[in-house]
Amino acid sequence: MRDGRLTSRWYVVGGLRLHARVSIEPVPPASPTVVLVHGLIVSSRYMLPTATRLAPRCRVHIPDLPGYGRSAKPERVLRVPELADALAGYLASAGLDHVALVANSFGCQIAADCAMRHPERIARVVLIGPTVDPAARALAQQVARWLRNVPGEPPWLGLVIARDLVDMGVRRALCTLRFMLEDRIEAKLPHVRVPTLVVRGARDTVVPQRWAEEATRLLPAGRLAVIPGAAHTVNYNAPLELVRVVYPFVAQAERA
Repeated sequence: MRDGRLTSRWYVVGGLRLHARVSIEPVPPASPTVVLVHGLIVSSRYMLPTATRLAPRCRVHIPDLPGYGRSAKPERVLRVPELADALAGYLASAGLDHVALVANSFGCQIAADCAMRHPERIARVVLIGPTVDPAARALAQQVARWLRNVPGEPPWLGLVIARDLVDMGVRRALCTLRFMLEDRIEAKLPHVRVPTLVVRGARDTVVPQRWAEEATRLLPAGRLAVIPGAAHTVNYNAPLELVRVVYPFVAQAERA
């Protein structure tokens, strides 16, 4: 299947100007609406390999959350619940309802918080490599896991991260890293009531199989899928394989 096209659009959420990439492919009225949620430092650029493959069959949105990418940079660094509120505000501003949130890494913490506290607009959730594993909350542990993961990622991913780090700024990135480690996703997952798919790359050293299985058990309606050969950023390093798993799941929301 050919890749779909996306274009930039701008929305105002909580007084902040937010940038988003939005699909412009014609799709049938019953097609699911998918909102991709980026991770730490990275922006909507990092979700494009998956977004372009979903766009021919879904209405796709990828907002740059406040402080990220091309969106406004509030002076105060936002914590996870505040980023989740911004995500919910984006859904309202864009007129989106009954959406599937598809998040990677730190974005999973934002998506879980949003689904827990703003369930009225969310039909399904996909958590790709959800952080932070409660058994490795220390910074040194996380850094060690990330370093072991690097060989499994495409070399050009580093260029995307570097560009997004310039946009975000080092101070904001370090503060957000601290907030990421403090946030306890394990306490929120039992309150995510919608069907939720946990996805793990089989070579992901950041999210071990043990934690992926535990996260799935914590969800009231969770299931787990493992992508063979993929490292942590499945949305970037194995987008075709990811879409083959994610699309049937999100499409069920429209048939429910």
